[in-house]
Amino acid sequence: MNARGFDLAQLRMFIAVTEAGSVSAGAERVFLSQSSVSEQLKKLEARIGQPLFVRSKQGMAATPAGAKLLEHARRIVALCDAAFDDMLGRTLDGEVRIAITDYYRPHDVAEILRRFASQHPRLRLHVTVLPSAVIDSGADENAFDIGLSLRLVEESRSTRKSTASAAIRREKLVWVGATQTLRERPALTPPWPLVLLPSTCQLQRRVVRLLDEACMPYLISHSASGVAGLQLALKAGLGISCLNESAIGEGLMPCPASFGLPALPSAEFHLLPGRPGEAEHVTNARAALAELLG
Repeated sequence: MNARGFDLAQLRMFIAVTEAGSVSAGAERVFLSQSSVSEQLKKLEARIGQPLFVRSKQGMAATPAGAKLLEHARRIVALCDAAFDDMLGRTLDGEVRIAITDYYRPHDVAEILRRFASQHPRLRLHVTVLPSAVIDSGADENAFDIGLSLRLVEESRSTRKSTASAAIRREKLVWVGATQTLRERPALTPPWPLVLLPSTCQLQRRVVRLLDEACMPYLISHSASGVAGLQLALKAGLGISCLNESAIGEGLMPCPASFGLPALPSAEFHLLPGRPGEAEHVTNARAALAELLG
């Protein structure tokens, strides 16, 4: 008699690849090799006897069977994590203040937090969206209990020992602009019209520095106060900018390679470590939230 059920690790990989839109991007999110993830997805498809993805030059999209499995997979993984926490005595009860960068999965973060709250109904959440620099600098000031910030890969490597933060997700950074504008004007030339956030944003500083190093002329066509404003300005065709993959969204697309824009580093989302002597429910909440955030 054949065993029934799913492999939890395969479901986690399946969720990551479906959300990322490609095996390579999904593999980065779960910190595994592309070949390992591909092999496990093939085993998952063989187990259920149905294709889960449609593959094309644009990436991978879920088949009807894949979309159906995605709903189940998210619930299964969430329930498994909640059950594990409960058996370890990690039932959460109390107040938790969360500071989160607005670069983190802007189209998904509300649903992630809703699922977290529904899994832990006795937990009272206070969520604040802040720039990563503010989150990192405020880690020792008791302004929040749990912090999630974005760091460029070269910076995160240099600061990892001193901060002991945990990288829970990695994404590629992409030059983007309005889909309509880029399709109508595929030969856009310098000076590049830039849509930027304030200079306190490390990512935006990096964008300007890359253009300066490449001696590519640019002008700042619009300044936004946050990622939502940056997305709106980009969709309006006011210029180009740099975003992490999960923040691109509808109405935006990558700039063509013919633009010759500088290569961008990857970005990591880091969950800041707990403070000495913090409440047990905060420590447990951080561990439970990390499972959902990745």
